[in-house]
Amino acid sequence: MYKLMIAEDEEPIRRGLVYTIPWKKMDCCVVGEARNGMEGAQLIREKHPDIVLVDINMPVMDGLTMLRETRDCSYSAIILTGYSDFEYARQAIECRVTAYLLKPLCLEEIEDAVKRAKEARKIAEVYTSTLENRERLKEASPIRSYGKNGMETAVAAEMLAYIEQNYSRKILMQDLVSELHYSETFLNKRFKESTGITFNEYLNRYRIQRSLDLIAGGETNPSVLAECCGFGDYKYFNQVFRKYMGCSPREYAKAIQ
Repeated sequence: MYKLMIAEDEEPIRRGLVYTIPWKKMDCCVVGEARNGMEGAQLIREKHPDIVLVDINMPVMDGLTMLRETRDCSYSAIILTGYSDFEYARQAIECRVTAYLLKPLCLEEIEDAVKRAKEARKIAEVYTSTLENRERLKEASPIRSYGKNGMETAVAAEMLAYIEQNYSRKILMQDLVSELHYSETFLNKRFKESTGITFNEYLNRYRIQRSLDLIAGGETNPSVLAECCGFGDYKYFNQVFRKYMGCSPREYAKAIQ
């Protein structure tokens, strides 16, 4: 359930929003009420709401200032106001407001605004998750610098170089056996000892990293991504992508837009 906070100085309107809107039906619960922007900013930091409904014209601190003061917090904002002035709308956009609603409000408008706010939260969560997962991929050091002799590290380095040069096509361990003239058992053992992960695990991680680069460059077609990164089958690519990134390639592309 999404946590929702309301900042509105007019008590009848604030109470009406709290008690007459079917928030539970929208998968939301009200976690706080504020009479002005100062109280609102404090509640945002205390309650960590997912969605904030805020009036622009409030005493002590106005709604837009409240949003700017809490820009470092993660939430979706919905403006509630009696002003239709373009300047307010422009500032609301700068404050990353999801919806700008004019009073008097109707239930359908509120439901639509909340739906958009929830979608924005999902995208933000996907973005945060994908950044974290991408960092985890980067943190996996290809070669450990401790406890291995030169020959073992050299073999692993050659295997890594082979992946970098050939990741876009199908790679079998037998290809490396032919290329490096060592047994499959020897290569698998040396690679695992030098990197801490299996050859196939590293290959998949490397391919996903390259797919992230392609997506960042504008490519979003799963079939093209799968082909360019050596997966061939886009369904298998989606499966591996979700394993490492926690979302589908399309969701990742939408999150980084």
